[in-house]
Amino acid sequence: MINRFGFEILHQDAGTKARRGVLHTAHGDIPTPVFMPVGTAGAVKAVPVHTLESLDCRIILANTYHLFLRPGHERIEKLGGLHRFMSWSGAILTDSGGFQVFSHRQLCRISEEGVQFRSHIDGSSNFISPEKAVDIQNSLGSDIAMAFDECTPYPCGYADAESSMELSMRWARRCRERWKIKDDGSRALFGIVQGGVYSDLRRRSAEALAGMGFPGTAIGGLSVGEPRDLMDEIIESTVPLLPRDRPRYLMGVGTPEDLLRSVAMGVDMFDCVLPTRNARNGCLFTSRGRILIKNAAYAEDPEPPDPDCTCPTCRRFSRAYLRHLFLAGEHLSAFYNTVHNLTFYLDMMRKIRDAIELDKLGNYLDSMKKEDY
Repeated sequence: MINRFGFEILHQDAGTKARRGVLHTAHGDIPTPVFMPVGTAGAVKAVPVHTLESLDCRIILANTYHLFLRPGHERIEKLGGLHRFMSWSGAILTDSGGFQVFSHRQLCRISEEGVQFRSHIDGSSNFISPEKAVDIQNSLGSDIAMAFDECTPYPCGYADAESSMELSMRWARRCRERWKIKDDGSRALFGIVQGGVYSDLRRRSAEALAGMGFPGTAIGGLSVGEPRDLMDEIIESTVPLLPRDRPRYLMGVGTPEDLLRSVAMGVDMFDCVLPTRNARNGCLFTSRGRILIKNAAYAEDPEPPDPDCTCPTCRRFSRAYLRHLFLAGEHLSAFYNTVHNLTFYLDMMRKIRDAIELDKLGNYLDSMKKEDY
């Protein structure tokens, strides 16, 4: 019997637009709102899968573009798919690679058919079309795949943003048609709203995607340099346009405060490299704000990074020791710091879900505003 993909809303917060829900996947149920650690190349940097499991991480993100280039989706498929390849029993969402095309724009040429690009690894010439992006993700076997899109840069004039959005919508329709060929209901393909910072373009994009019948919708093209107030304005105006009974995913965002504000606007799913990247750079998120562990103030500090945290790092190690590891360039520094930051994010999402259940998300939002993230 096939385990079908699905989404349920369990509770609506009384004071905000936040929803408490659950994603049903073939690799387990995932409570929402949820934060997905980024495992771009099939690995969350510095953290083994058994550690992620011990932190009760239910879903991670991997990237189509990177896995296509190395080791290759066909090789992964021969080895049993991405879950087996990386020995991960939880769910996987694969980004389509549109943002990576945006990141390496100087290496690519975009046309109606797709994107011709040179590999940032070895300079080889490659091509990804909307159909190819779906085929790659089918080979990987991710639980949630993403439509191929063009990420609109910031700043971007209205005419260029409109042209880019319309191209993404044509690509989305092609992705949807390709997906239907092998769709058995066990996995899901999400559409992505584009349109830059123009609310009318976002509306047109959301309406177009709704007409295509995607089982989930993402908001893309944000956190690419626009001011925070403008990002919030776009999120707040876009979320009500998305189907209420389906998951809403905000791509690539963000700080703890960003996540909390977006949850209050009705977003269900998030991913961001911030907790893992910052950890490798010695920046730790704590219940009392961020700390830079390399600072001299921690050279003889016997306290854990966060006295209120129960992660393996905080239970055992001092700020002084973690500072020493970072300055010495020890690989363990990245591991211990990342375990802490991921614990902070995952615990924060658990607290958010509990607050929604108790109709107290507004109180939690007020408390988080006092910290510097």
